[in-house]
Amino acid sequence: MNGFTSSAITGAGLAIALALIGFEAYTWWKTGGGAAAAGGGGRNPKELVPFGGGVAFGTLMVACPAGLLAVGAGFLRWGGNSAGDFLMRSFTGQTSTTVASGAAPALDGNGALVVTGVVVLLWLLRKKFPKPSKGKFWKGVLTGTLIGIGTGVFAVVGQLVVPSVNTLGAQIVGAVVNGVLV
Repeated sequence: MNGFTSSAITGAGLAIALALIGFEAYTWWKTGGGAAAAGGGGRNPKELVPFGGGVAFGTLMVACPAGLLAVGAGFLRWGGNSAGDFLMRSFTGQTSTTVASGAAPALDGNGALVVTGVVVLLWLLRKKFPKPSKGKFWKGVLTGTLIGIGTGVFAVVGQLVVPSVNTLGAQIVGAVVNGVLV
């Protein structure tokens, strides 16, 4: 294995992801992120956590070299590319082209340990999260799968998230198995 996963993202899929990011940012900015409604008078960054967590999780799905999460990421990416292409053709008469057909860093065995733990934890806690947070999380997951191997800033996100999860997994294994932090 070369340590990378590959998949294509079209300009239309990227437009969908950017629209979702813009929508979440606008909503947070205009509503004060819940802080103004609670009497805080300002925007509460905590309100961005469900969406940001979803983006990180979607990025990790793209980084899975195989398995159900990789298949799910491929399906979400296909759906985002297809829906975006339909909208682009409907609005502009143009078809979208591939923007990035690059590679995302792949999770190693240690990173897979962390992702598996997160999936199990999210499954166990699924009933505890409020409904609005779930919606923001899933929008973030879709966004993360669409920008996982994008270019520019989004490539940096992938380069930060995936190696960090791989390192965290190595530290957990080192601490639990050997009693030492790596």
